[in-house]
Amino acid sequence: MAQEFTINSTAIESKINQLLPSQGGFGAGVDFSASTMVIPIVDLTETAEGSDVRIDLQTGLSHKTITSFSVNNATNTVLVTTTGYYRVFGVNVSSGVASSSFNLFDGASSKDIITYASYTGSQNSNNFDFIIKLEAGDSLRVTAANAQSTITGNTRQIADINGNLTDP
Repeated sequence: MAQEFTINSTAIESKINQLLPSQGGFGAGVDFSASTMVIPIVDLTETAEGSDVRIDLQTGLSHKTITSFSVNNATNTVLVTTTGYYRVFGVNVSSGVASSSFNLFDGASSKDIITYASYTGSQNSNNFDFIIKLEAGDSLRVTAANAQSTITGNTRQIADINGNLTDP
């Protein structure tokens, strides 16, 4: 048989009013109670947030959510301009004297985030897989400066600008 206990605590009442403002407080003279009975709790947070897909599955790839690119002998090719969080992955292949890079551009200046270089007589193959955040006015650009350098890969938006995950 469960036992009931009355809890008179202004600190607990203040904390509940702070954490649950929609409850509007319990009013004067209403006490909190506790019980020794075990009550199961079901966490519906993901469903309430609008997603029933596990986080690891939400970062999956699908035909409709990836955008492929291949850049060769071009500078500052724009890959993404829409705000949000993006996964960028693929491979950079270069031979001879070549350079390539990824940069974030805010409309006025750019910042390289990854740079590759190869020298005469060398052949390089570098995999890349990184996540970026684009805010309003930002763009992700890629450069494969000459015919000896090619960057091939995909972009996939994994979350909007507020961090809400996007389903594949």
